[in-house]
Amino acid sequence: MKRELSFVQATAINMIDMVGIGPFLTTAVVASTLGFGPYAILAWVIGAVLSFFDACVWSELGARMPEAGGSYAFLRESYGRNGAGRLMSFLFVWQTTFQAPLVVTSGAIGFAKYAGFLAPLLPWQSKLVSVALIVVLTLLLYRRIGAVGKISVVLWVSVMFTLLSVIVLGFTHVNMDVFAQVWTWSDQSPPLHAGVLGAAAISTMYSFLGYYNVCHLGAEVRDPVRTIPRSMFVSIAGIAALYLAMQLAIYAVLPVQQIGASTFIVSTFFEHIAGTTAATVATGLILIVALSSLFSVMLGYTRIPYAAAKDGLFFRAFAREHPTQGFPTVSLLVLAGLAIVFSLTLTLDDSIKAIVTMRVFTQFIAQAVGVMVLRRRIGAAAMPWRMWFYPAPALIAILGWLWIFVSAKALQQQLAIAAPIVGAAVFFLFINKRTQHVEAS
Repeated sequence: MKRELSFVQATAINMIDMVGIGPFLTTAVVASTLGFGPYAILAWVIGAVLSFFDACVWSELGARMPEAGGSYAFLRESYGRNGAGRLMSFLFVWQTTFQAPLVVTSGAIGFAKYAGFLAPLLPWQSKLVSVALIVVLTLLLYRRIGAVGKISVVLWVSVMFTLLSVIVLGFTHVNMDVFAQVWTWSDQSPPLHAGVLGAAAISTMYSFLGYYNVCHLGAEVRDPVRTIPRSMFVSIAGIAALYLAMQLAIYAVLPVQQIGASTFIVSTFFEHIAGTTAATVATGLILIVALSSLFSVMLGYTRIPYAAAKDGLFFRAFAREHPTQGFPTVSLLVLAGLAIVFSLTLTLDDSIKAIVTMRVFTQFIAQAVGVMVLRRRIGAAAMPWRMWFYPAPALIAILGWLWIFVSAKALQQQLAIAAPIVGAAVFFLFINKRTQHVEAS
């Protein structure tokens, strides 16, 4: 793998991963969950703040270990390559083999959902659209990283244009009566408590996830010590500003109740202001954004099983590269194949909630604890980039992810706990089989 990704390209990859179809779907979910404008905005602010603190963990580990696979390498080295790090990194790769296709699935289903605004689709037709999108993305990614980086910048431009269109149109068509009503407490406004706000924050965090995609491509980034942290913080700041502006623009035009009940909230927004033609154009732009994000998502996640297989800690087939283009072929094809299966069998809500809760312990909290374990073992001076006010950001990130977890539904919590337990059993079977193979040789 070659270090060809620049700061601009890395930032573009992060940002198009973060946006995707997420905010165009979760805006309505957050509004229906909280039912009061200030509460909804608060949920988006919480998503940005938690992302920032978590990015401090990713930045410190990413600058220290700019390798393919991101969290896989971080967990392996933080907990000890020859000790607990083997189990921790395997558990991460294990959950990624299911969670990564779920991310692709959620985006593909969301894409088909918005495509239904342009032409009403039967359930089987919607699933066919999801599958076709995954196939197209796989073909786009079937090339070397330099070409992929250039494609990502072009897609990033379309993402920014779409979000800015919503923002500008909303702020130039403010309905003061609606805007005042959105921010006025009434007897119908629900009481706010940590559980409800946490449930809404699951949706906003889903929309922010992706700020760390550059870490999965660490082995292909130029000047990683500077590029990796900068690209993440710039991505979070930029997307947070755009998300908040987008929320304010929508709430300045449509009542909370209409926002919460809408299936295609941004299409509804454009249709309300400028008519059906404008809504059709906007929907087309949203579909481009969804495609762009899934392009970035699939790019980053294919490097994780590949890196683990290269180290001998995952199934060897995932280490195969394209003979001339130098990208992990088996990893890409397996991810795409599982995403197609999930797209045919799961719902959008199942995918979104499972994506967040499944990663709380095996990735986010494990990394936040891991960076403290690593610092204790090798010393702060050995870290080429150090978070501000250590260890406060890591501790805040841990508490934030625990809050997200306890706010989830019981079934989602059970899946998040069951996944690493099953993964640990698979790990010991894998290690035992590999040991027997070595002894036989």
